Amino acid sequence: MTPPADTRGLRGQAVGTTSISAVGSDGHGLAYRGYDIESLAADASFEEVAWLLLYGELPTAAELTSFRARLRARRALPEALCLTLEQIPANAHPMDVLRTGCSMLGVLEPETAFAEQDDASERLLAALPSILGYWYRFTSHGERIDPAGGEDSIAGHLMHAITGRSPGGDRERAMDVALILYAEHEFNASTFACRVCAATLSDYHSAITAGIGTLRGPLHGGANEAAMALVERFHSPAEAADGLRAMLARKERIMGFGHAVYRVNDPRSPIIQSWSKRLSAHASDGQLYAISEAIEAVMHEEKGLFPNLDFYSATAFHFLGIPTPLFTPLFACSRVTGWTAHIKEQRADNRLIRPSAEYVGPEPREFVPLEER
Repeated sequence: MTPPADTRGLRGQAVGTTSISAVGSDGHGLAYRGYDIESLAADASFEEVAWLLLYGELPTAAELTSFRARLRARRALPEALCLTLEQIPANAHPMDVLRTGCSMLGVLEPETAFAEQDDASERLLAALPSILGYWYRFTSHGERIDPAGGEDSIAGHLMHAITGRSPGGDRERAMDVALILYAEHEFNASTFACRVCAATLSDYHSAITAGIGTLRGPLHGGANEAAMALVERFHSPAEAADGLRAMLARKERIMGFGHAVYRVNDPRSPIIQSWSKRLSAHASDGQLYAISEAIEAVMHEEKGLFPNLDFYSATAFHFLGIPTPLFTPLFACSRVTGWTAHIKEQRADNRLIRPSAEYVGPEPREFVPLEER
């Protein structure tokens, strides 16, 4: 007799339907609203993908021009939010900064009706890079940046807000592609948290804050940061190969490999790996890419595991000059598009999400008065 499947954590359980993305087809596929991720990463801009996720179809040229103009106009932060960000210490977790910024923006600019959800989603898509950049530059460099300025694209705006430099060329396109790859991934933990919150008919900012808080956890976000810490431990590919085998012998956990849904490979990984390799050619510590390849080879040889999106994203972000603690917030700045699409989908045909639990506690028993215990 086949033992029952372990469904704890809802693993493998379909808990709803979605038209937003298809994940894990044949063990490796990923498509956003029918468009495969390889085509989008090769030919689309992040703004086109954001529009696709938010509104269901690829934009026309006129729609894209208008969308980009609205996003640029929505970058500026209210003074009260800037003052709040300045009170957050430099050693705070950057995901706490995004969570607080999102929540504060919901206080200052509340969604008073669900008809405002598109405005709220575009506002946060534009404002999250501003929030992250304003706090980082103020607490790390003592600078009060003007988030309304900078580059036209979200990718360029994000990098300019964090680094203070205009990326341009390959660097901006590499970030653009990374944002596309992180934009959406079906009913992952943070997206499901957004839908659970939205299903109660709560407001938009509360639902997005739930997503940010869920992504903060190291079992969901943070793998790219852990991967970077791993790669930086070694000085050469040979040292990395030996070191990783020793770690595996000690049964240490290696982040950035395998996936809960994909069985064959993560289709996003080869895309970001190619960008990491490309960027490494112009980096002073470009050997980190070769070290990453050595780690990948050992993980395949010893464990049969493939790298997921987070593994080569780590070196790609590093070569772009992004501080490691900001890797997961970049994830959130992209994934807000997928979160928003799911909130809209949940609201369009809502039903309160309230699963049952299997009780495994004590059998019924009699209450004992305090004096008899």
